[in-house]
Amino acid sequence: MELLTGEYRNTLDEKGRILFPTRLRNELFSDSDRTVLIVTQSFDHCLWLYTLDEWKNISSKIMETASPFNARNSLVLRHFIAPAQEVELDKAGRLSIPQSLREYAHLSKDCVILGINRYMELWDAEAYGKYLSENEDSLKEAAEALSSISF
Repeated sequence: MELLTGEYRNTLDEKGRILFPTRLRNELFSDSDRTVLIVTQSFDHCLWLYTLDEWKNISSKIMETASPFNARNSLVLRHFIAPAQEVELDKAGRLSIPQSLREYAHLSKDCVILGINRYMELWDAEAYGKYLSENEDSLKEAAEALSSISF
């Protein structure tokens, strides 16, 4: 799998389905007849989307290190692992986002899908714009913290 990158804008229909970008679809599912993604809550009121392999990798790492007897660990497990759902693309290339996850991310009609290397994010377009503007100063600080990376 190549890196998943790009920003894609699509609309959510009245049944909670969104057309998944062709470029990402071709990259993720070119060698597979099973077009399934795992969708779960993130920490910024957007949704994270993973391939099955990537989900197995990240969720197993979390489960190996997280103890249900630790309150902080349980919080992460309940927020990230528990709401995860398997969603299959239909023949038209649409993802049907479960109602509970649509409500969590406040998804309305206009949405943004971001390819972020090995996973994707699904945002309400207005919420994403607000997030970007509210975090502009933090972005500059975060980028400066990465100054040790050389090109």
